[in-house]
Amino acid sequence: MPAAAKLTSFLDIAGPFLLPAATAIATTYLITHDAAGVLLLPLAAAACAAAYLLSRPRPVFLLDYACFRPVRTCRVPFATFMEHARLCPFFDEKSVEFQMRILERSGLGEETCLPPANHYLPPLRTLEGGRAEAQMVVFSAVDELFKRTGMDPKDVDAVVVNCSLFAPTPSMVDMVVNRYKLRSNVRSFNLSGMGCSAGIIAVDLARHLLQVRSNSYVLVISTEILTPNYYAGSKRSMLLPNCLFRMGASAVLLTNRRSDRRRSKYRLLHVVRTHRGSEDRCFFCVNQEEDPDGNVGISLSKDLMAVAGDALRSNITAIGPLVLPASEQLRFLVSLIARRVLSSSFPPYIPDFRRAFEHFCIHAGGRAVVDELQRSLRLTAEDVEASRMALHRFGNTSSSSLWYELAYTEAKGRMVAGDRIWMIGFGSGFKCNSAVWRCERTLEQPTDGPWLECIHRYPVEVPEIMSFS
Repeated sequence: MPAAAKLTSFLDIAGPFLLPAATAIATTYLITHDAAGVLLLPLAAAACAAAYLLSRPRPVFLLDYACFRPVRTCRVPFATFMEHARLCPFFDEKSVEFQMRILERSGLGEETCLPPANHYLPPLRTLEGGRAEAQMVVFSAVDELFKRTGMDPKDVDAVVVNCSLFAPTPSMVDMVVNRYKLRSNVRSFNLSGMGCSAGIIAVDLARHLLQVRSNSYVLVISTEILTPNYYAGSKRSMLLPNCLFRMGASAVLLTNRRSDRRRSKYRLLHVVRTHRGSEDRCFFCVNQEEDPDGNVGISLSKDLMAVAGDALRSNITAIGPLVLPASEQLRFLVSLIARRVLSSSFPPYIPDFRRAFEHFCIHAGGRAVVDELQRSLRLTAEDVEASRMALHRFGNTSSSSLWYELAYTEAKGRMVAGDRIWMIGFGSGFKCNSAVWRCERTLEQPTDGPWLECIHRYPVEVPEIMSFS
């Protein structure tokens, strides 16, 4: 074991005892003022310094990440989607027309992709089909990540996989361990049912793991498996996911090794999680259920946007003091006092988060989601460009959408050392989660990635209604 690693291990074990020891030594010196105390004083100072260093959280760096790039054979143009819907035996004409109206206003483009099983008539909703999709999207992303970093899979110390609706046995994290022959002592975690914001939850779990395990690597994988979750009914609130969700996955490598800082892309600064599940209105607004005919699907409530707005405000209240400059915090405080003392009709002050961040990655859940956040946060069209373009090119890829958006910003050559990125995710429960990153080095335009073949065409104008027949 290298000397630095031995020292780190020793400090991890001895750290909790150093501060009490230093206090005792200093007390002895102050009381006795004898020669022994004089000799022990430097030791006390060293112990205090070591205790201070150990009390600081370990830095968490993002070494690199990769996103699944679908093959062209999985592409679903609007005409194909609608023809498929008309030929499916379980959709009546009203259901087909409703899906057409949703698709016209969704913000999705002609190149989004669905898994192979969804191209069958009727779609195959099997467990094996789900496993095949998982292997396709997850293994492709992880293969690309290991290729980029040149890392041996056996160096991975922990794996976190989040997938909301697909929870087979063995689990998806077990599939990863088996495929890459990870070590027998690897820590593995599989998160399910956490919704589209689970990617940030997985990052937060990895962050906590890296606080207690020195010199470690954590692999974080985010995806949603669509094959077994295709809704085959006519309830309108449950048809929305069929129209919006598309296949995708991301693989992220996090580390706390200071030696990796120079080659890391980003540093994780903050994670703020907000959960409104104690309110029934929030809890049931995104709900997996059966329709009257027994068909299982995800129901999206009409209250979804209002609930998302409330969750966002709670999250902003928590993250604001961590990231906003003092002037913005003062304006917000004055507004808050005025509303409580003078009148609730006093207009609330919305902080200018553009003074805290250079880039925004907003969950691309749908056009309405991006529109609402742009309005609520007073962002410009350029601020939400990455979100709109990721939605247009890849659709709603659930928890991995944030990484497609970050990849868009990199592909445009806009990421400069010191830039701050705000990731905002929304998920069932109802949750709003934020992650704040800082770019560690100016990034050149990548020669690979999900945007490689199409970035020259973006940004594109996305009409409010994309009519087709």
